[in-house]
Amino acid sequence: MKVKVLKRSAEDFVRETKHDIHKVHRNYSQTEHPFEAEREYQRALNAVKLDKVFAKPFIGSLDGHRDALTCVCKHPGRISSIASAAADGEIRLWDLTARKCKASWQGHNGVVRGICYAPGGASILSCADDKTIKFWSLGEEEAAGEGSRRQDEPKDTIVCKHMVTGITHQQQGEKFATCGENTQLWETGRSLPIRTFKWGVDSVHFVRFNPVETNLLGAGAHDNSIIIYDTRDVGPVRKVVMALRSNAMAWNPMEAMVFTTASEDYSLYSWDLRQLKAPTNIFMDHVAAVVDVDYSPTGREIVSGSYDKTIRIFRSHEGRSREVYHTKRMQRLTSVLWSNDDRYIVSGSDEMNLRLWKARASEKLGIIKNRERNSLQYQEKLKEKYSLHPKVSRIQRHRHVPKHVLNASREHTIIKTSKARKEANLRKHSKPGSMPHLPEKDKKVIEES
Repeated sequence: MKVKVLKRSAEDFVRETKHDIHKVHRNYSQTEHPFEAEREYQRALNAVKLDKVFAKPFIGSLDGHRDALTCVCKHPGRISSIASAAADGEIRLWDLTARKCKASWQGHNGVVRGICYAPGGASILSCADDKTIKFWSLGEEEAAGEGSRRQDEPKDTIVCKHMVTGITHQQQGEKFATCGENTQLWETGRSLPIRTFKWGVDSVHFVRFNPVETNLLGAGAHDNSIIIYDTRDVGPVRKVVMALRSNAMAWNPMEAMVFTTASEDYSLYSWDLRQLKAPTNIFMDHVAAVVDVDYSPTGREIVSGSYDKTIRIFRSHEGRSREVYHTKRMQRLTSVLWSNDDRYIVSGSDEMNLRLWKARASEKLGIIKNRERNSLQYQEKLKEKYSLHPKVSRIQRHRHVPKHVLNASREHTIIKTSKARKEANLRKHSKPGSMPHLPEKDKKVIEES
């Protein structure tokens, strides 16, 4: 005789605490849920539409500078602390949480070209058109109240022979580098450079230390070249000459050999040090020269600022921007940076304002309950699953942009189409094999050594 016993465990039905969600058993058989795909598609469509409804990326502006912003840098250890410098020589420290200026002082007599924090954030290094490099101690400013102003002298001053156009400090160590007539390597406490790098160029306009491989140094020169230096070696290691000049550079914080440059030809180029014959990726969407670029702390996304008065966010493996930010008052961008908590973006522009943006436009600020977080994660998975469906992808891609950007992008499309048509006609009426097809990546590099 066979006896069947029904067993019911209380653990499968009773919540551990009253704050947990009620446990519900589901039958995942497709025959029991014939319209599951249709329901999920509708939920994905609603999730994409709600993203548009709640997309309010602009958080606030930080005003106080009396001239155009030239450079911005973030504190290495504090998420809410940044420093900015302007064309009138003033340096300011900001608290992003309170959106207030913590301290300000007149640092230089000319345009400040570069600013960076020393490791640990105890001091700031700045350089300007007055041919000086100054060290500023931040002990008093960090403890000072809102909007305090100090008049004392810098901790140390180095007077250079030539104009200094950029400065960067090692992530760990006492060395820092400057650029101008050439790239120079310095050590804290010394008034003369310990090494000078030259590779037959007139002048260098930006320089950046690698945050992972701290002995690697990237620079951009006026002959349209990107140069990689090794501070352990006497000379430069690699050099790439581009068709147009590069304005800025950012190293990937997660991949030591990957970096991205912002170019005058309206594009950004991602590179791998092990293979510099061609860029690994090209980011296109800007309609004017790209001025600055920065990586997210995860290394998966890039933010760029351009002369077309827009900020664009790119995924590192895609060529088109996933987001574009703009306001009516924001003028040409001069600097952008991504906060260390991967949630905010700071931009500086010509009209003397710093602006704070959300990295994800529709993200909710503040405390999120577990139930809401699970719902948002579920919606993200649905959007990812149905991202290739026409309606979902169209809503996801669409962005309102200023009229001058829209008109310029249409004009660039016409120009590219015309060039492609002309090249196709020439190839059609030429000897077979005389005009090989060149990938877009190979057209941008003139020389690699």
